[in-house]
Amino acid sequence: MPAKGKKGEYAELPSTLERSPKKAQDTYEKTLENAEQEYGGDEERAHRVAWAAVKHSFEKVGDHWEAKDHRGPSDPRAAERGPNASGPSYGGVDVEGKTKEQLLDEARRLGMHVSTHLTKPEIAAEIEKANKRADRAARAKKR
Repeated sequence: MPAKGKKGEYAELPSTLERSPKKAQDTYEKTLENAEQEYGGDEERAHRVAWAAVKHSFEKVGDHWEAKDHRGPSDPRAAERGPNASGPSYGGVDVEGKTKEQLLDEARRLGMHVSTHLTKPEIAAEIEKANKRADRAARAKKR
């Protein structure tokens, strides 16, 4: 079932989830629905909780989400939790759960030419930029 909007009607899934596996969509929708009930209609908090649930099991690859090999926080901000969590997010790139070599492989798979001299956070930031470009291209294509 799609997520509910401000007036109680069902809204569309975020576009990146529309292009993702059914399990990622279900995770977002069910978590959002439960969080809206739990937090008494605090929509912003409910969406934060739903995205956190997605990021716990999935990682952003290009313009969609893919299942991670291991569940867990994908970045320093996700590990901290809460609305005031600090640290970089990397837009869903699983920097915590992957080695530098795995991040380099992912970058290559996305068609990027990334230097092996970069650190894990630098590689993750470059992958995040590529993911944003792919997402923008997919949205433009949809119109």
